[in-house]
Amino acid sequence: MIRTPRRVVVTGLGATTPLGGDVASTWEGLLAGRSGVRRLTEDWIETVPVHIAAPLAVEPPLGRVEARKLDRTQQMALVASREAWADAGTPEVDPLRLMVCVGSGIGGVLTLLSQYDVLKEQGSRKVTPHVVPMLMPNGPAATVGLAFGAKGGVRAPVSACASGTEAIALAYELIKFGRADVAIAGGTEAAIHPLPIAGFAQMQALSKRQDDPTLASRPFDKARDGFVLGEGAGVLVLEAEEHAKARGARILGYLAGAGISSDAYHVAAPEPNGAGAARAVQEALETGDLTPADVAHVNAHATSTPAGDLAESKALHLALGSAAGSAVVTATKSMTGHLLGAAGAVEAVATVLAMRERIVPATRNLDALDDEIELDVVRIDNRNIKAGAALSNSFGFGGHDVCLAFTPE
Repeated sequence: MIRTPRRVVVTGLGATTPLGGDVASTWEGLLAGRSGVRRLTEDWIETVPVHIAAPLAVEPPLGRVEARKLDRTQQMALVASREAWADAGTPEVDPLRLMVCVGSGIGGVLTLLSQYDVLKEQGSRKVTPHVVPMLMPNGPAATVGLAFGAKGGVRAPVSACASGTEAIALAYELIKFGRADVAIAGGTEAAIHPLPIAGFAQMQALSKRQDDPTLASRPFDKARDGFVLGEGAGVLVLEAEEHAKARGARILGYLAGAGISSDAYHVAAPEPNGAGAARAVQEALETGDLTPADVAHVNAHATSTPAGDLAESKALHLALGSAAGSAVVTATKSMTGHLLGAAGAVEAVATVLAMRERIVPATRNLDALDDEIELDVVRIDNRNIKAGAALSNSFGFGGHDVCLAFTPE
């Protein structure tokens, strides 16, 4: 193992989201302020109290034979990974030095529930023999690992809505300290089904604003009343700086630091004062040798829940101090909905692009900023920003807090 820490770079991006089937269309949708939320038309929709969600804009482009052996989470992870790998220039790497870190908050819940219906209605002999590999939470990571021949390790963090971000943080550490030279890292989630919707609705976590679905997700707004469930996947190709430079790779940015903490407060509610989340932000800055003044942009977790958005605002003030007001903040869930375990990975993609292009997408539906949220949240028009570090936050049920710190060089 290499004991001298190495710098970690981003060389590839991949995504499939409610805004588009790839990174380019997703980024265009964010800059255009387009919403991926719509009214569902599935035959089960009248059995649940919430009728809106943010499904994929484009179905995974896989052949029937390949797709039938994979849960939707696995399909999306594979699609995003293939795009990221191509975007990185299909790196040549020793398979023993290639790692996969792909997280999912729930795993193959669609397979689990649909195959249970098959069992009840048609009997055990009709259950697919692929059911266990399709439903297991490490299924997406395993699928990607097999597709790319990753023999350096396959990891699958499960930390609710912070899963994808924690997977990227884990990959960062593995490369930084010499366990791998290249990593395919990110998150995926597909849970648009009556049971998760009913469960989140019973928790009062989902928005009840259904007259116009595109207006439902409104992070930081006074009238926010809950999140909108979405699905998708986001993947980054990370490399040791010397490995990327040796092969002449295009470097999109540096993953300078990562911080992981826990609230130890409540299984579903955030710590009200934001102290746990603040520790993750502070650790990301410290490991990246950054100061609060270096932060030009924050892609907030901001799900559009009353308690969560306020707690994050307090966390940023605790972590950044007087510099909190000068960081340009956006909340892209206002357009994508909340992708659960994939959210942070998709947002990491958006954060790298915002930092690289020095433009921050405006937060949709922010008509009136909550009086208690003292942040410079971009609204109405996209904002040009100065060169500097960019943070991507993710927080999950169970008190999981993760922050990634990217820098342009």
